[in-house]
Amino acid sequence: MSENKSRLQTLFEQGEFVVTGEIGPPKGATGSGIREHAKHLKNCVDATNLTDNQTAIVRLSSIAAGLHVIQAGVEPIVQMTCRDRNRIAIQSDLLGAYSLGIKNLLCLSGDHQSFGNHPTAANVFDVDSIQLIRIVKRMKDEKVFACGEEIKSDEPRFFIGAVANPFADPFEVRVYRMEKKINAGAQFFQTQIIFDLERFDRWMELVRERGLHERAYIMAGVMPVKSAKVAAYMQKSVSGMIVPDEMVDRLKKAEDQKAEAVEICVEQIKQIMKIKGVKGVHIMAVGWEEIVPSIVEKVGLLPRPQIPGAALAAV
Repeated sequence: MSENKSRLQTLFEQGEFVVTGEIGPPKGATGSGIREHAKHLKNCVDATNLTDNQTAIVRLSSIAAGLHVIQAGVEPIVQMTCRDRNRIAIQSDLLGAYSLGIKNLLCLSGDHQSFGNHPTAANVFDVDSIQLIRIVKRMKDEKVFACGEEIKSDEPRFFIGAVANPFADPFEVRVYRMEKKINAGAQFFQTQIIFDLERFDRWMELVRERGLHERAYIMAGVMPVKSAKVAAYMQKSVSGMIVPDEMVDRLKKAEDQKAEAVEICVEQIKQIMKIKGVKGVHIMAVGWEEIVPSIVEKVGLLPRPQIPGAALAAV
């Protein structure tokens, strides 16, 4: 493996079907919980996301969380949003993250601060997610900062990720926005949580029509939903997500809803793996990380591929 390439990028390039997880940093100044969650994911995922103040709620830094994950033996994918930083702070954090051995970056706009625990905070949005992707690519390939000044040495060479939502409206526009992110420099994508496989399949048809599956690696987002109550809440209260009635009813009728949730997730992944152009699955089991090994095993994706000579660079 090239010393400048992450495990995640190397596996994609080798043609492996990649598996990633997700960890939400705590609302406290400790990394012990993160390291514990990472232990559950070790050897069953190829890398794991660290969210950046998700839903605009103050949490431990995603970059600091990334270092804790490295120390636990798991490769991080650090999320960075545009909501809280201007381009100076963003680039400073990028340099800092890369210096700590973090090589995967997921670029997002970020949830509006009105959804979080500081609703009157000033948002920044100095750049949007597409502009952020372009900044990261220029730092990597042109060795310049956003202002055009040269990075004289040790430029950050991130594997650049972005997000896509096949379920937001207008439906067709989502593919064009994805293409803009690819043109800006996105190398891989993680999608919104998929429950409506029929709509996702239609979206992938549009992706293939434009050849986007050949220009970036696409990971399908899935989530094991613990109960019918949670599924019903997501169905009614979470925008940009489609939760079919059939899924809610199936969980309601199950004697063991958690076990049923796992079976549903496994079935979804098996169907997703048959869709042309999908190169991996992103399992979002935040707060339920211990179930991920069981899901990955039931799908038949264990053991995960090994890369000779690969090592995490913790400082």
